[in-house]
Amino acid sequence: MDSIYLPLHHGKAPHWLLSKMKRLAKPLLMLIVDEFGEGELIKRLSDPIFFQSLSNVLGFDWNSSGSTTVLTGVLKSVLNTEGFDLRIAGGKGENAVKTVSEIEVLSDQIGLSSRKADELVKTSRLSAKIDNVALQDGYSLYHHCIVFSRNEWTVVQQGMNDRLRLARRYHHHGRISAEEPHSGIITQRFEQEVMDLTSKQSRDARKIIVDVVNDGTYKFDYSRILSMRNYRESLIPKRVDWKVLEMAYNLQPENFEDLLLIRGIGKSAVRALALIAELVYDAHYSRKDPAKFSFALGGKDGVPFPVNRYDYERVIEFMESAIRQAELSDFERRSMLRRLFRISPSRSKIRQP
Repeated sequence: MDSIYLPLHHGKAPHWLLSKMKRLAKPLLMLIVDEFGEGELIKRLSDPIFFQSLSNVLGFDWNSSGSTTVLTGVLKSVLNTEGFDLRIAGGKGENAVKTVSEIEVLSDQIGLSSRKADELVKTSRLSAKIDNVALQDGYSLYHHCIVFSRNEWTVVQQGMNDRLRLARRYHHHGRISAEEPHSGIITQRFEQEVMDLTSKQSRDARKIIVDVVNDGTYKFDYSRILSMRNYRESLIPKRVDWKVLEMAYNLQPENFEDLLLIRGIGKSAVRALALIAELVYDAHYSRKDPAKFSFALGGKDGVPFPVNRYDYERVIEFMESAIRQAELSDFERRSMLRRLFRISPSRSKIRQP
């Protein structure tokens, strides 16, 4: 496999496949936790290629958007049991909406304090706002989950572009911030232009955005933009919720993260504020797609960069070692190793079972 992409697939995984994936996942995940600890498993899940490899090894389609949602469901059924001291909340659609309530229940199961649970809720909400609002790349979130233990967490969420029929997956780990927040993004298509307020190059824009909200000049500044000639109207939001910006003004957020967390702050409001920062105050935001590293292995034609065989082999070797040691039948072990062999870009380094 030379590259990974996520065409948008519909439908459900068959029951027999889900049952098999759950059966194989439990000993494999238990082995990783026993050998390397809960934190290492959570860290590995924040790596897009490990996440994808795990789905492949368990038998799901290697290039389907459903690999995210199905693997999340499998992980949820396996990890949310007495055999593990880590939990996973959220999922696709309605399950994503339940993330906060699930965090509260699951945190109590592993003995997290209410303060820790509140921090996880904030992490969940902010990561969703970052990938849906601060980063506007044409993909709207429909899947969100958080894997956590007493000391570690990873957020995995996925957006879809209905027009292109493609999905894009975002990973966050251990630190939530509006600047450079991702541990990885996996996608097929590299967008030529996005609005990325999470970039270091957007630092001034984020500061101006907060200042414009707090001093209450956003309406006046936006009217100045609308009066400008020869400006691309396609970048101007058709509707802006001025009431939610008035609410933000009354709350006086201290930073960009606090602004994002205000309920009702959405894409149009943030895009309007970003245009004000750029056109009125000359604080430019990044238009470069942060998914330049999203092909975790690179592409076979060197786009967006050549396949990184070393990093790929490290993941393959780790998965191979874990499978060989897992408490599986000989048939199950051979089956998983064959799948692992088929997705390796350097077959000579892995002995075929």
